[in-house]
This record gives sequence, C-alpha cells and structure tokens, in this order.
Amino acid sequence: MEQNGHAERVDHRSYERQGIDQIPTVHLGVAASAMEKRGIRTERGDLNREIEVTNQKLRQLKARISKLQNWLKEEAENTEPPTLADYIQGILSRKVQTGKPGYSQSLYNLKDAAKMLNFLQTNNIMDMTGLDEKFKSMIGEQLDIQGKLKPVERRLGTLKKHLEQADIYFKCKGKKPLTEAEQILFTTAKDYLKGIMNGKTTIPTKTWKEEYTKLTAERKTLNQRYLALKEEVKEAEKIRKSVYSILRQEQREQQPHRKQDMER
Repeated sequence: MEQNGHAERVDHRSYERQGIDQIPTVHLGVAASAMEKRGIRTERGDLNREIEVTNQKLRQLKARISKLQNWLKEEAENTEPPTLADYIQGILSRKVQTGKPGYSQSLYNLKDAAKMLNFLQTNNIMDMTGLDEKFKSMIGEQLDIQGKLKPVERRLGTLKKHLEQADIYFKCKGKKPLTEAEQILFTTAKDYLKGIMNGKTTIPTKTWKEEYTKLTAERKTLNQRYLALKEEVKEAEKIRKSVYSILRQEQREQQPHRKQDMER
C-alpha cells in the first residue's frame, strides 16, 4: 500500500490491542460475500451493518465526550477564586434572607452596600490584604500630590515676586522725574533684579509669565486631583471600616456554630 501511494495500512493486531474504541466486524466468508455483492442480504452482512451503525454512534458519542472534556477544561482554567466582593455579597444576601434587622438599619443599607461592592469590584480586590493595600496606595497618592504641590507653590511665589519687581522697574525706568517713594521702589527693584539675573542684561519677563501660567495650570490640576482624592479616601476609609465590621460580625456569629460542631 505504501509503495502504491495508499495511506491505509494493515495491522494484524485487534482493535483492543491497537487502542481503538470500535467494534470489529465479522468475516463474511466467500459465500456470504458473493451473496451480498448480488444484493442478497445475509445474516453476517446484517450483523456487520448493525456493527457499523453502532460504531458510528460510538464515534459521535466519543466526539461529544471530547467536546465536553475540552469545555470542562476551559471552564476549570477560566475559573477564578471568589473575590472579597463575592464574599461580602454572600454574607449580606444571607442576612437579608434571614431578616436580620441590624443589616438594613445601619451601614448595610442598599446604597452603602452598592458603593461597597462597586468599590471592591472596580479595584479587583480579592481579600482584606488587597483592600488595605488599596487604601494605603490612595494615602500614598495624596502624599505624592502634596509633595508635587510644594515646589510648584514655592516657584509660583518666586515668579510672582520676579514679575512684580520687573513691573516696578519698567514703570519707573522711563518716568522723569521720580518721586522719593518711586525712587526707592525703582532702586529696590533694580537691585533685586540684578541679584537674580546672574550678570544677564535682558530681563526675561515673557519667560517668567509663560512659566507662571504653566505652573498655575499645573497647580490647579493637582489641587483638583487632591480634593477629589480626599473625598475618595474618605469614602474608602468608610468602606474599609464597614467591611471589617461585617467580617467581625460574621466571625462572631460563626463561632457558636463551630463550638456546637466541636461538641458533637
């Protein structure tokens, strides 16, 4: 068969020994084979036809099992452990079903519960460690913004003084005569600018104004983020306390059951 280009091969081993899940057909023999060729049905021919139908059903069943196994494998791989939100939601659902009044009259109302679960799900928080880390990171971001604001505020103060002294200098420079007060202001501004120019003769008023505008916008952005984050941290702290409260209460309620189980 190989020499003549056929893909089929002959194997003397049984299907069982070859590991093939298939029922073997019976040997027709010369007489039965001749009768089948002439269209005459034989007992062995009918048996082989039944075997072929059965084998076809076995192949279909095997294909379905294979698909089912692949699906189960994919589901097992895609299955993720329950998140903290799942756990909290389960606790609250049980409390609602059992009619615990304390869970609907305090911080566990629908609005607060929705905020709590949304916060945990949005931040993909899996456990209490994750919740604590998220809260710490928010505090850290607050401190980071404060750290960025300080040099911006200092530089804006410096630029403001630069621009004020430059404005006095240019106003008094071309005015004749100067009053005594104006002369004092002019001299002070001139000395101030000379001290910051480091030998340069051109006063970079335009550059200072551009930098001042840019830093003012940056300060506004940082302040907005800081104020928004301040509210977020406040809400996160409330959620964190609520979660701890729920877990502590759940633990207290579970302790009598565990004690009873141990006594049994």
